[in-house]
Amino acid sequence: MARNRFDLIAFDWDGTLSDSTAHIAESLQSACRDLRLPVPAADAARYVIGLGLRDALETVAPTLAPADYPRLVERYRYHFLSGEPDLALFPGVREMLESLRSAGYFLAVATGKNRVGLNRALAHSGVASLFDATRCADETFSKPHPAMLHELVRELGQENARTVMIGDTTHDLQMAINADVAGIAVTYGAHRPEPLRALNPIFCADNVAELSDWLHTHA
Repeated sequence: MARNRFDLIAFDWDGTLSDSTAHIAESLQSACRDLRLPVPAADAARYVIGLGLRDALETVAPTLAPADYPRLVERYRYHFLSGEPDLALFPGVREMLESLRSAGYFLAVATGKNRVGLNRALAHSGVASLFDATRCADETFSKPHPAMLHELVRELGQENARTVMIGDTTHDLQMAINADVAGIAVTYGAHRPEPLRALNPIFCADNVAELSDWLHTHA
């Protein structure tokens, strides 16, 4: 597979590589329920996936006093960690990453997870060795700020024009726009297809097989 257009391919994690969006949304809802806060609807809970945890919680629980956010964080982590061992990569993700790696692409992760959470997920999924660099929300500015992508591009000695960001949320695509890199949307994750397409990604994939085929042909 010859590299035609890109050298660096950056992936979001939750909802793009990992089939975790439903569990994250349910964990957010359960945390709000524990604190007797208004429970966000499923779409509202899924909307904040990809943001840093504090930004996400401030969005789903806007009436909570700032001093009480640590309690909400604790309840969210309790519910998330209780189901984390059951989370898995989407079918075909491992094979796609291995193929891209073999073809010589630089691979990276830009995620709203914190470093501890991403390292745990990488270890559990067994794909840590396939990535050249990773960036998390507790290490820099949260999406849609462009810092994650700018830092990855610099770390790996690449160029914006030869970089593409792949994600399942508008936060991912807006980060790509803000960073002046190309964006690809996947419609099988947290956000609905319509708002993703409204941000004019260069491609929308409805499943991992479509994404892999496009990358093999056009990237």
